[in-house]
Amino acid sequence: MPPETTLAPPEAEVRPPNDLRTLESGLDALQTAPVAEKRAWRRFVAGVLPPVLFLIVLIVAWQVYVVVAHPRPDRFPGPLDVINALDDAWSTGRVQLAVATSLGRGALGFLIAVAIGTPLGLLLAEVRLVRRALGPLISGLQVLPSVAWVPAAIIWFGLSDATVYFVVIMGAVPSIANGLVSGIDQVPPQLRRVGIVLGASRLQLATLVVLPAAMPGYVGGLKQGWAFSWRSLMAAEIIATGGTMGFGLGSMLQQNRELADLAGVLTTILLILAIGILIELVAFAPVERKLLRGRGLLITRNSK
Repeated sequence: MPPETTLAPPEAEVRPPNDLRTLESGLDALQTAPVAEKRAWRRFVAGVLPPVLFLIVLIVAWQVYVVVAHPRPDRFPGPLDVINALDDAWSTGRVQLAVATSLGRGALGFLIAVAIGTPLGLLLAEVRLVRRALGPLISGLQVLPSVAWVPAAIIWFGLSDATVYFVVIMGAVPSIANGLVSGIDQVPPQLRRVGIVLGASRLQLATLVVLPAAMPGYVGGLKQGWAFSWRSLMAAEIIATGGTMGFGLGSMLQQNRELADLAGVLTTILLILAIGILIELVAFAPVERKLLRGRGLLITRNSK
């Protein structure tokens, strides 16, 4: 009687997409040690208290210098002068209008840049010929000051919102694409091999395996892209005024400069800085912290 034989499963067996989606999380779990979370209020205090205390120290030192040195108010206004300028701008509605206009423009321009930069980054990382052809150009655009695009944008689009969006997109897309490329370059080759063994096509490998594994680098690129978006927006609003441009923070800054109102200038600068810090703390920091913790790269200690 001939011995029984068993047939091995074919090597090219196609696995369901769910296997590909769980591949990244499964490998992460192998490297992640369980850590105890800090309480919410402790995390809040640890994250917010140090910068707040440092800011208070700076304001106190600023006020002490004004009291001791008695500088000219038009050349070196004190904290109270800046607070009064902020109160005046708030009472007239200029602050609310400028913040709403600039945030709306910045958010929309950044979302468009993400929609362009993400597939561009995937293309650069996965297609060697495209990377050789476009990689140096994208890196060059990243170091090009975005303010250089403003004169050309004004000629092409006039004094309109399209000028602002063009400058924001040109400032943010290279950073987002290069951040994604950098993250993909750090993906372990073993992860790609496992995805191929599971039957992933080239598109599935890029979107279901490589992209999730490259998320830390991608989020870093998004952070840098937002920073470039915000700076590009301010540059465009300062230079391109009039027409249908509306009234943003850059316009407010330029208007105060024309009036030689240094207190108003400092007020606007502080508003721009505060919004940038707030976006970082509220939008990007929690996502980045969650990603690092999920990969075992953020160690937290339980303190009672």
